Amino acid sequence: MQGNNLENITQNAEKEVNSSDAPTIVKTDIGAIDGQNKCPKCGSTEISLNIKNGKLKCEFCHHEFEPEHVTGLESDISRLEGQVIASGASDIIASTDDVVTIKCSSCGAEVVIDTSESTQGRCHWCRNVLSINNQIPNGAVPDVVLPFKITKDDAKKMIEEFVGKRQFFAHPKFKEEFTTENIMGVYFPYMVVDINSHAKLIGRGEHLIRRYTVKNGDNYDTYYDAEVFAVEREFDLSITGLTIESNSDRLDNNSHDKTNNIINSIMPFDIENCVKYDSNYIKGYTSEKRDANVSELKGLVGAQAKDIARFAANDTLEYYDRGVRWDSEHLAIKGEQWQAAYLPVWLYSYQQVKGDKSIIHYVAVNARTKETMGSIPIHIPKLITVSAVIEFMSFLLMLSVDWDYSFLFLALGFIYFWIMYQRYRNNDARHSYEIETQREIRDLVKSDRFVERRNRLSNSTMIGANNTRITDSSLATKVAKNISQRTEGENNDNE
Repeated sequence: MQGNNLENITQNAEKEVNSSDAPTIVKTDIGAIDGQNKCPKCGSTEISLNIKNGKLKCEFCHHEFEPEHVTGLESDISRLEGQVIASGASDIIASTDDVVTIKCSSCGAEVVIDTSESTQGRCHWCRNVLSINNQIPNGAVPDVVLPFKITKDDAKKMIEEFVGKRQFFAHPKFKEEFTTENIMGVYFPYMVVDINSHAKLIGRGEHLIRRYTVKNGDNYDTYYDAEVFAVEREFDLSITGLTIESNSDRLDNNSHDKTNNIINSIMPFDIENCVKYDSNYIKGYTSEKRDANVSELKGLVGAQAKDIARFAANDTLEYYDRGVRWDSEHLAIKGEQWQAAYLPVWLYSYQQVKGDKSIIHYVAVNARTKETMGSIPIHIPKLITVSAVIEFMSFLLMLSVDWDYSFLFLALGFIYFWIMYQRYRNNDARHSYEIETQREIRDLVKSDRFVERRNRLSNSTMIGANNTRITDSSLATKVAKNISQRTEGENNDNE
C-alpha cells in the first residue's frame, strides 16, 4: 500500500509539471578549455582557491582572479516558462568513459585523467597542472560550484565541540579512536531547481472561540468551541534554489548502514554565491559524481514544491489556530530551471562495526554557514543502565505521590532513553526545505467564508488538519533505489 501511495505522489507531481515542450538547454561551459589554466600574469598553472575570499589565486605570483558566473539562465523566476536545463545537468550517458586523455600544450605529452576521482592531473614531464572544464556527459563536471568558505581548522573546532557535548554515552571505542585529523573537504553533487508556479488550495479551517473545563464525576474534561470556515487560497509562487541531492547514495536518507540524513540536515547553502565551474576550485578537495538525471528527480521536486506551496499558504492562515484541512491542492508548474552544482562540506566519518554489519556515522559541517550535525555511536548498555535507574526512581516516586496520574512517572525512564538516543544519533535530523527554501507569493487571492460553529469539541486541534504535512522521506529513498538499479543495469550492459 505504501509503495502505491508513493507511486501516486510521483505520478501526480509529474502530471502537474508542464512537460509538453522539449526542454531548453543552456550551455554553461562556453569558453571552457581542457588543459592548462594559466595565470594571466605569470603563466603558472599552480592555481588554487583562496578560502578567505572565494577567489582563485596563483600560488606563484599571488595574483587573484575574479570569479566567473554562469550566464544565459533566467534570474527573474517569475518569468520562467517551460523547462530550462543547464548543460551540466543534462542526462548522463552511460557509455561515456571516465578516463579522459589531454595533450599538454607545453611539452606535448598525453596525460590521462580519471574523472571518477578528479578533474585535474599533473603532466609527468613538465609538471604543469591540467584541468577538465568542459562538461563531459558522465556527471563529473557541473554547471556551478560554491567555493569553500570555512577553513579546515574552524571545521575541526566545530566537530570537536559537537562530539565533546556527547561524551557521556559515546561508545568507548569511538572515544578512543576519535580524531579530527582525518576530516575531509568534500564537494557533494546537487541539483538546484528554480520554479515558477501557480497554486490553488481549497479546504476547511477552524478558529478557536473558547476553551473550558466541565466536571464529570470526579474528573474534569476539557472542551473547545470553534468556528468553521470554507478556505481558499490562490497565488503565483516563485521557488528559488530548491536543492536536491543528485547522487543516489546520498539521496537515500533512510539508509540503515549510513547516516545520510546528517548531510541532508546541514542545508541550506547560500547558492546565490555559486560561480561558474572551474577545476581549480576542486583542488585539494574530494568530490562525488552526479548519477541522477532530471527526469528521475522531477517527481521528488514536484512533491517538495507542493510542500513549499502548502507552507507558503500558512503565512496567510494565522486566524485558523486549530488548523486547516486542505481537501484539494493543485500546483501547476509554469516554468522550471535546473542546474547541477557542487556544494562544499567538511566531513568526519566513523565506521562502527557490529558483528558482520557496520554503520557509517558522520559529523558534517556546512562549509559556508558552519551548520553542524552528526551521529555519534552510542554505548547502549550504559544508556540502558542509566535509563533503568531513572525508571526505578520514577517507580518509587509514583508510590510516594498521592496523584491520580502518578502512573505517568513510569514513562520517565523511556523518555530519557529516547531523548538521549536522539541527541546522539539525530536520525530525525533533516533539511526543512518546506520553510528554508526561498519563496515568494505573488497575486494572492483569499476567500474565507463562515460555515458553522461547533461546540463541545474534545479534540484540541482540527481533525484531519494537514496544512503542516510534508512528503514522506521514503519517496526520496525510492527514487534513490530506482537510480541505483538503472546505473547497475547500465554497468552490466557495458561489461
